Amino acid sequence: QVQLVESGGGSVQAGGSLRLSCTPSQSTYSTDCMAWFRQAPDKKREGIATIAIGGVTNYADSVKGRFTISKDNARNTAYLQMNNLRPEDTAMYYCAADPAAVCTSIGKWHDEYYRYWGQGTQVTVSG
Repeated sequence: QVQLVESGGGSVQAGGSLRLSCTPSQSTYSTDCMAWFRQAPDKKREGIATIAIGGVTNYADSVKGRFTISKDNARNTAYLQMNNLRPEDTAMYYCAADPAAVCTSIGKWHDEYYRYWGQGTQVTVSG
């Protein structure tokens, strides 16, 4: 079973930046689709960014223009660059992956479509 390992979370002031990383526990694992979700206290988990094979990206409106998802294929690592952070971005951030083309399908924002998940990394933005 492939596990994903996130890192890079922390506490920042509003307007600050963080970069999250996501790496599979098995270095030989590669995927067509990686995504970032987040879950704030007492809220449902929401998809915020996806990246498909070929580098096609999608963003939720709440993060568009502020967050950038990317993937280093040589390192098999996905990143989420988060700029101009706001207090409402405070949440546990999760990396997800799936071998299929979920990232470009209508299911891309639905967590049940992704087979592999990380344990999450906390992001706290104070204002």
